[in-house]
Amino acid sequence: MAMRVMILPTITGVPYLRSGADEIMNFSQSIYRGSTVALLTQHGKERVIAPLLASTIDCQVMQVRGFDTDQLGTFTRDTPRPGTQLEAARKKARIGMELAKLTLGLASEGSFGPDPFTGMLSWNVEMVVWIDDTLDIEVVGVASGATNFAHLLTANREQAEAFARTAGFPQHGLVVRPQHEDDPRIRKGMTDWETLRDAFRWACDEANNGCAFLETDMRAHMNPMRMEIIAQATQDLAHKLCTLCPVCNTPGFQIAEHIPGLPCEDCGAPTREARADIRRCTRCGHQITVDRLVKTAPAGRCNGCNP
Repeated sequence: MAMRVMILPTITGVPYLRSGADEIMNFSQSIYRGSTVALLTQHGKERVIAPLLASTIDCQVMQVRGFDTDQLGTFTRDTPRPGTQLEAARKKARIGMELAKLTLGLASEGSFGPDPFTGMLSWNVEMVVWIDDTLDIEVVGVASGATNFAHLLTANREQAEAFARTAGFPQHGLVVRPQHEDDPRIRKGMTDWETLRDAFRWACDEANNGCAFLETDMRAHMNPMRMEIIAQATQDLAHKLCTLCPVCNTPGFQIAEHIPGLPCEDCGAPTREARADIRRCTRCGHQITVDRLVKTAPAGRCNGCNP
């Protein structure tokens, strides 16, 4: 069997700039028309992933049940996630493929932390991994953006309700615990005010410090903002699956590395900003260099103008 290859993510929280012939998605190039792909999820991700892939690459997404994906890690920390975000998505896809007995598998995984620009905003990164055992390839769609990941420790009901409104409740679900953020007693999936108030009273009564710990429920079916990022990652995946290597026709002919040296708009000196991208097929090794559409970098990115 040939060595497995992986098409690396190319979106890292900034708008993805396409150029040349790649600027417009050509979904007519999909080699997966009429195919069926397994999707292991218990948090409603099929609602955004399935229709997007049906309309773009014309495949059928089969939702796979029969495995509790919370065993692979939870955002509420009651089950730690082993390994990396990509490894978790890959494992989900593999389990789904085995249960469905399909050679195509699909899964997504999210992560949360500070934004990569200022470090002041909550940030969500989503990966959607596609595994094709027939071609022996793995393609990963990625998207990221600001999210509503937040928490509050309080004994005051008015403060708790103000936090809930700021977090987008009841459209966005909430999680409540007694006492502190790692208390194993937990109530999840609250999407109405009566249930939230009851959980708040319960948590305060259970806590030695009289406080309830509230946090946004980051499971996909409880978080519309996260669903939007998953949809964007799915669109990125579809684009990659429809970008074929011009030599061997393998999906995922995408950016493998960047060439720095974009000139400063003021002094013309080369900066660390990319002036071109190298697109490569990791199956046959064919590659091309594509210049960026943007021809100058902002002076703020220049070490000479802005040391």
